[in-house]
Amino acid sequence: MTAPIPEGDILIHAGDGTNVGRMNEIAAAGVWLRSLPHKHKVFVAGNHDWMFEKNCAMAVQLLNQGLTGDTLNSKIVYLEDSAVEIEGLKIYGSPWQPRFLDWAFNLDRGESIKKKWDLIPEGLDILITHGPPMGILDQTNPVLGTDHLGCEELIKAVERAKPKVHVFGHIHGGYGKVQYPNTLFINAAICDEAYKPWREPVVVDL
Repeated sequence: MTAPIPEGDILIHAGDGTNVGRMNEIAAAGVWLRSLPHKHKVFVAGNHDWMFEKNCAMAVQLLNQGLTGDTLNSKIVYLEDSAVEIEGLKIYGSPWQPRFLDWAFNLDRGESIKKKWDLIPEGLDILITHGPPMGILDQTNPVLGTDHLGCEELIKAVERAKPKVHVFGHIHGGYGKVQYPNTLFINAAICDEAYKPWREPVVVDL
């Protein structure tokens, strides 16, 4: 990364911490994340993080212990259709996105992916998904008006659950944040379309 990682209480990574989810990549990502000073780290897998779908237990172990079994600094909380409470904040995470080529955590639009979003509970402070909801920070080039690539069923679930913050990535060109009446939406994709990590992490006071 070219931008510095700012200090904070909770560090959230919304997926694609690796290129193709190999063991050494996950281990390296874990070492890096655990070396950062934040007391709490929360990770949700993305479509590049293959091992989390194929062998979740091993991937989580690699994320937290590396290839050598070290336990450097704090533990990374991995969320997959699951919730955690940290510092009094209710956080829920899910890695799925509408089918995109032959990548990890792909589901067909419609009923298949709706079943995952139906699991999102109400009363959340933070929702983390890898992909964006339909129509919100979900274009590869907003200036040129490219197609919206977000999930129709996810925006319905967000409107129902009303989390205070919804963090996602996946669509690199959608980087930024926008405040709606009930929810602050954040596309935290630090990489551009060429996978160059030059954007700054997004800081939120909640």
